[in-house]
Amino acid sequence: MFTINLKSIFSIVISKATLFLCEKLLKGGTNFPGKVALKLDNKILKHVTKGYKVILVTGTNGKTTTTSMIYNVLKKSGKKVITNASGANMLTGIVACFIKNYRFFNKEKERFAVIEVDEANVKFITPVISPEIITVTNLFKDQLDRFGEVYTTLEKILEGINHSPSTNLLLNGDEPLLGNLKVDNKCTYFGFTHDTGIKNVDINAEAKFCKNCQKEYSYNFITYNHLGDFYCTNCSYKRSSLDYAVDNILNKDYKGTSFTINGVEMFINQSGIYNIYNALCAYSVCAQLNIPSEDIVTALQTSKSSFGRQEVININGKEVKIFLVKNPAGYNEAINVLGLDNRMKSCAFLLNDNYADGRDVSWIWDVKFESLSNNDIKHISVGGIRAYDMATRLKISGLDIDSNSICENYDMLLKNIEESQSDIFYIFATYTAMTSLRKYFQSKNFIDKLWE
Repeated sequence: MFTINLKSIFSIVISKATLFLCEKLLKGGTNFPGKVALKLDNKILKHVTKGYKVILVTGTNGKTTTTSMIYNVLKKSGKKVITNASGANMLTGIVACFIKNYRFFNKEKERFAVIEVDEANVKFITPVISPEIITVTNLFKDQLDRFGEVYTTLEKILEGINHSPSTNLLLNGDEPLLGNLKVDNKCTYFGFTHDTGIKNVDINAEAKFCKNCQKEYSYNFITYNHLGDFYCTNCSYKRSSLDYAVDNILNKDYKGTSFTINGVEMFINQSGIYNIYNALCAYSVCAQLNIPSEDIVTALQTSKSSFGRQEVININGKEVKIFLVKNPAGYNEAINVLGLDNRMKSCAFLLNDNYADGRDVSWIWDVKFESLSNNDIKHISVGGIRAYDMATRLKISGLDIDSNSICENYDMLLKNIEESQSDIFYIFATYTAMTSLRKYFQSKNFIDKLWE
């Protein structure tokens, strides 16, 4: 047991009691117990993280799925490991996670904590603890009212990294913004050497201008959006050498994806290029922690989708798949996954503008909804706080939207699902729309747990 003062003990006890009440009475409460703990002891995180080797996962897209993958690999390899599985990635949620798992008489010698952290909250964690690894998945435009442009997001992350110069950085080498960082940390890179055959960057792609001289990048190939094997023809800046690389994509369809990393073949039951990146990042982290590659492959093969991330739910015999969508880059990749499925399908598009979604919903006009016309979509439903904005966007893209498409509540959406003649019902939802929909499904006994 580590020495701990009475103030911290009181903070932990009260926070644990608050957590218990929130779980029993509110069926949630992933942040509030952390707020209570910090109010009673603003240094509580320092005490409850002692003894842990901490891996922080940050970046715009893929944090929750990558965190889950790393956690599953470490757990299945026999390590003692915790994670903030609910996706509560602000300081208060992270504090609550550690307090929930805190034991006053813990004798475990080696413990790991795989923690998803919001990009703007890294700076609150690293002054208190020195993580073993910080990994950054990518940088896309997201919640512009909160983060601004991608360059601002990078600065927020770097502010946190600069507090912990001894931490190893594991970075997406295909992300131009993450190359040649002016930091003292050791940097390791992952990315693609598999040539996708795509050369031309999309007009709406982000960070496509050289970070040194502002000339537009050229690419040997692009994976998606602005990620890929980039180089600048005006200066010497180019992609860093990769330590871990996807060197071949063997097969991809709606059931999953087969590919190789550094020549090691693996399969994940998630679809899409972006999920290959998530698996690549998880593989790289675990390799850095000296987990044998065969153990990583086995664990990733059996990893289930996180809540709302290509999660499949059975609703009275109907297959329903939920996609969390929150920015153009991720939305376009989700639509690409839809294109891998040749079955007859129906779709629902749920758009909210709560704080956690971002108040500005103008980003939906950068999503390539026009490509949906190439799919066999039998019926479209639209819902959420900004349902009419979404309906307008889909109507402009050429899809068949009328007054019958609008779902004023989840009962109407459920009716559409139950009456659907399609083989599968896809739901694309922003964050608070996804969480509220899952709470509704739980109330109808279609799912057991909110955060799994």
